Amino acid sequence: MADAFDHCGEMLREGDKDRFLATLFAPPKYRRALFALYAFNLEVARTRELAREPMPGEIRLQWWREVLSGIGRGDIDAHPVAAAIRDVVVRYRLPPKALADLIDARTFDLYDEPMADVAYLERYAMHTSSVLVELAARILREGRDPDIGPLAGHAGLAYAISGLLRALPVHAARGQIYLPADLMQRYGAQTADILAGRATGEIRAVLAELRLRARHHLGAMQPLLAAAAPETLPALLPIALVKPALDRMERRGYAPFAPSELPQWRRQWILWRAARTRLRKAF
Repeated sequence: MADAFDHCGEMLREGDKDRFLATLFAPPKYRRALFALYAFNLEVARTRELAREPMPGEIRLQWWREVLSGIGRGDIDAHPVAAAIRDVVVRYRLPPKALADLIDARTFDLYDEPMADVAYLERYAMHTSSVLVELAARILREGRDPDIGPLAGHAGLAYAISGLLRALPVHAARGQIYLPADLMQRYGAQTADILAGRATGEIRAVLAELRLRARHHLGAMQPLLAAAAPETLPALLPIALVKPALDRMERRGYAPFAPSELPQWRRQWILWRAARTRLRKAF
């Protein structure tokens, strides 16, 4: 089991550096459990990348559902992430439904159907991003209800929207559309332009609207932070990276379909400062 948690940490270091770094600000006794939770999320999130086709992807997601339900114990023990997350679910009393909802939401990733509307996008973000904040906070509270539902909701929405905007070049190249269809229609943006990587004025208007929504959720977090238990802070630290990412997207010359990430040294510094100031300077 020790090797399983070590595997999760290394996997996270390579595949989700921001959450890996944020976890280093958690008390040592909780880091391995957080590594397992985030590695599980990474495994599920990259299902399309690994499976390549919808049907193998559906099978892979079903296997993760069975991991949580306890089916196929031998296969689970042989998979380090599965073994680790099962241990964490039991030890910290993580709600199985929350994890199952996360898996179900990722079914959207397997297909090239457009995101129907803003409401659908926010439900997707709540089940894939907000829930992760809440589960991490529960681990940091020794399995007790962290009582940060609204705060986790806004935090996850801001983080997810920012992440989808940063991933636009990757999604467009794969034929995926995460921009809500109702916003596309409102501004007259064309799917063909997204798939071709053409940053038209209409597409830029949709992206600007989504950035405004992400900033709204950041603002809604602020009055809620003071009431959050101090030990839940490491679960919220990745949110400190949202505003700098949004600011970068609003610079002159921003190219939506070109990769644009904050330098690694700057992301580490932002997380360090956010930890020292308890996120007060993150927005």
